[in-house]
Amino acid sequence: MPINPVAKVHPDAFVHESAYVDDNTSVGKGSKLWHFVHILPRTAIGEDCSLGQNVMAGPDVSVGRGCKIQNNVALYKGVVLEDDVFCGPSCVFTNVLTPRAHVERKDEFAPTLVKRGATIGANATIVCGNTLGAYCMIAAGAVVTKDVPDFALMAGVPARRIGWVSRSGERLGADLVCPRTGERYQESSDAAQLRLIED
Repeated sequence: MPINPVAKVHPDAFVHESAYVDDNTSVGKGSKLWHFVHILPRTAIGEDCSLGQNVMAGPDVSVGRGCKIQNNVALYKGVVLEDDVFCGPSCVFTNVLTPRAHVERKDEFAPTLVKRGATIGANATIVCGNTLGAYCMIAAGAVVTKDVPDFALMAGVPARRIGWVSRSGERLGADLVCPRTGERYQESSDAAQLRLIED
């Protein structure tokens, strides 16, 4: 398999024979890189991650523990996924706000931070320079153009908040109680933020 000899691939990781792992990279214990995955330099893949067919990550990308990245996703320079992030099939990250083929903009790449437990639906687009809050859920096909609060359910073009979700991904009703776990949540006074009530 085409793994660069100076790459740090844990012996308990799985790398398909068609995948490429470049130098100055790391792949954590229990992670799986499937068909045609390409890990570019200075990219770190945490433990217990799954990267589906045709995923590209890097250069200079960080993927936390327990992330699931479905087929045909490209993580460009400056993307950071915290732990337990789910990226649906063919979701899109950008790295330049105003691209032109004839204008060099590599010094204008904007970072994108996706916080712990967030879900990005299939074919959603995340415009660079924004932060997706912890445990938020981005609907399939949505286009995110601004920062997303923790636990927000976002949909549409451009994406807007249409509700709240729990850590388990359940849509919250007016009582703000997770129907799966019983966890309770509380809105801020202006209803712009949500927090988990710790017992």
